[in-house]
Amino acid sequence: MKKSKKKVFLVLGLFTMLMLGGIIAMHRMVEEVRRLSVAMPDLSHMPDGNYAGEYAKGPVRVEVEVTVRQHKITDIVIVRHDNGLGGAAETITDDVIREQSLEVDAVSGATVSSKCILKAIENALENADL
Repeated sequence: MKKSKKKVFLVLGLFTMLMLGGIIAMHRMVEEVRRLSVAMPDLSHMPDGNYAGEYAKGPVRVEVEVTVRQHKITDIVIVRHDNGLGGAAETITDDVIREQSLEVDAVSGATVSSKCILKAIENALENADL
């Protein structure tokens, strides 16, 4: 009996250490993403077109296609969004189009995915061949 109790405690201890390590790593990633700078590129000279961009942080990966017409964002298609629990963040594209800005609030409960989507949109517009 004593050996099996030791094994149980050892397994529980290892499991606890792994869980704590995962929680700490996730907290660090969330804090890093919250501090991530996202800036709206100047669209005043951007030609009409579709522009692709991507951004990844930790387990979240986003690929977008942004449509610009007459110097305005008219559509944003999320081509890929590996999101864990951040699927709700995809509604942020409606806010970007409505506000014509990347300075919109993150979707509550989906901060990492929200910021990654915004950064992918910025990257699409910044990397456009002007």
